[in-house]
Amino acid sequence: MFVISGCRRVFRAFFLILFTAGAVFGAGVAGGELVSPELLKQAGWEVAWSNELPISNGETLDRLSIAGSGVYALSSRNFLVSLDKDKGEKIFSRYVAFVGAPVGEPVLYEDELIFVLGNKLVEMSRQTGKELRARNIEFRIMCSAVRNGTFFYLSGIDKRVHALRESDIVPIFKAAADNESMITSIIADDDSVILGTDGGNVIGMQPDKAVRLWQFDASGAIAGRVVRDGASLFFGSRDTNVYRVDITAQQQAKLVWKHQVPGVPSSAPRVTKAVVYEYVRDKGLFAIDRATGSLLWSLPEGIELLSEVSPRAYVITKNETLVVMDNKAGRKLYSVNFRGVNRFVSNTVDSRMYIADEGGRIACLQPVE
Repeated sequence: MFVISGCRRVFRAFFLILFTAGAVFGAGVAGGELVSPELLKQAGWEVAWSNELPISNGETLDRLSIAGSGVYALSSRNFLVSLDKDKGEKIFSRYVAFVGAPVGEPVLYEDELIFVLGNKLVEMSRQTGKELRARNIEFRIMCSAVRNGTFFYLSGIDKRVHALRESDIVPIFKAAADNESMITSIIADDDSVILGTDGGNVIGMQPDKAVRLWQFDASGAIAGRVVRDGASLFFGSRDTNVYRVDITAQQQAKLVWKHQVPGVPSSAPRVTKAVVYEYVRDKGLFAIDRATGSLLWSLPEGIELLSEVSPRAYVITKNETLVVMDNKAGRKLYSVNFRGVNRFVSNTVDSRMYIADEGGRIACLQPVE
């Protein structure tokens, strides 16, 4: 019933050439620069910082993540680099698991990072990268681990959510969905735990016991994580719908809207103040009005939202192009050649874009104020 959510001096310049609306930027400039600072300035953007990750020969940058004030870069050999999100300075770097071991996305709780490394639950200092606690778990963990002030919550291959006491990581209780479906996402705070399942359930339960508070059922498995913003929950389902469900003061789950997309959502939605963005494989990126659930626009070649400066959305495409969309007008404004940018992370907190290449060059772009 439940789920736990679970540079080589970077782009010494950027390669861009901004035209007017609908124009496309030109190729890279002389000297191997990926982006020209002058042209970037004309476009109203600048490089906030750039860096070169200490990745060895034969190693590549695998993925970027954001958690709190940090950007986390994981290599193909499980070498983790933590950078200050605002300044780009390295905080720590270390191998976190043996080569080939699955490494979950980092989850921040206060000043500690929580990782699932294979079948190990690890707490790590956000400031130093030092391993604070680690515990081998007897069952396979199915999604990111989370915690509140009292418990860790883990989803097991046994289709149960396991609550482990924070002080000594001792199992205290476990719970399951009524339909015995797999828990694929977990969100936790001190007031409730919210689970998503492959049976299409989104369930709220008490944080200290296996007591259900409310339940909402979609007709298909929950695709990716459930995203919470205040009292609103956003998620995609294999029934090809994107949902907004609000939790009422009476602890009931109320459907606000659902919007059908032309395929199965491929990941958790990206949620901002006014827009919900959802990617569907081979169909593109869809922007949905957060309040009404109506479609604002779709971009067939779009694969991820990089950032938003309302009313503009900055979208990376499968062709390594940055496309700028007008959410209000529902149309494309212009595009930018981002050739070589093949690693990125969606930022829904502010206007900055975090981009990289597989060789470890990483940059943060921001609009000029």
